[in-house]
Amino acid sequence: MPLDDTNFPLVWMSYDEEPDHDHDEDFEALEASFRRGTPFVILTDNAPTEDHEHSQAEKKRTALWMKKHKAELRTLVLAMIVIEPNAAKRMAYRPFGVAFAKFWGYPMRLAASREEGIKIAVKLLSERVGSATPYGLEDQT
Repeated sequence: MPLDDTNFPLVWMSYDEEPDHDHDEDFEALEASFRRGTPFVILTDNAPTEDHEHSQAEKKRTALWMKKHKAELRTLVLAMIVIEPNAAKRMAYRPFGVAFAKFWGYPMRLAASREEGIKIAVKLLSERVGSATPYGLEDQT
């Protein structure tokens, strides 16, 4: 799940990863975003598929990391926005969103396009910081 925070507070996550991908780098990137102390939104336009499996060791490492960073996940990550153009697939994600929120501590939102996803992100961020277009995100929409 490589992360790109060059447009922070919009943090883009990719599920396209190489077989020898180092997940420690992903966790470090999230921790770097936490250290900013500013709320942010994670967006992805390639959500995991059903064949996206993690080993038992990866699941354990993730659970331990999440336990250590529970407070940051709940307070700084406003949502994960999954961009999925296919309406049927978006509908299929809805039940998963409840479990996702319980597991990660922040909600999952669904969008039909990148533009819609960014609009949702800007709205969430503006509600948190009280500005119509926080952090200069007017150029993103």
